[in-house]
Amino acid sequence: MKIGIDVSQLAYPNTGVANYLKNLVSHVIAQDTKNQYILFASSLRRKEMLQKELAEFGSRPNVSIKLLSFPPSFLDFVWNRLHVFPIEYVLGKLDVFISSDWTQPPSNAKKVTILYDLIVYTYPNETSQKIVDVQKRKLSWVTKEIDKIICISKSTKEDAKKILGIPEEKLEVIYPGF
Repeated sequence: MKIGIDVSQLAYPNTGVANYLKNLVSHVIAQDTKNQYILFASSLRRKEMLQKELAEFGSRPNVSIKLLSFPPSFLDFVWNRLHVFPIEYVLGKLDVFISSDWTQPPSNAKKVTILYDLIVYTYPNETSQKIVDVQKRKLSWVTKEIDKIICISKSTKEDAKKILGIPEEKLEVIYPGF
């Protein structure tokens, strides 16, 4: 099986999202030598940081890395507003595509995303309106197209059911490690 994973959030190391994603990917590819993984990331200003963060993964025979030099706002526009340019144009044919920041490109592959929280719904006044608007727009494609959502807690899973109306069978809890 060929699995693409958007690891663009690794451009911001030492954040909860980046730590969760890096550890999840690290453990999955260490345990699974049967499937092919393409780690995909894009950043204009933080490409060097991405290269540094991804260096440890590139030595594995079943892992390849694809880095692009587009800012996140460009991919958000192309994939979340226009919803054009399938990820397969960048990564080739995939069986599964995993997104980590709800940037949801069109794809014929099974789609999985990671849901950390729904603060933009539960505490919208605690962040800027721009962030609330962007995150809600991104989540609109997730709710329409996703095959499976990885939730980092039971609370996040319950929020996804209650707030977004995601069916139970599409939600799976994978806790962060210690």
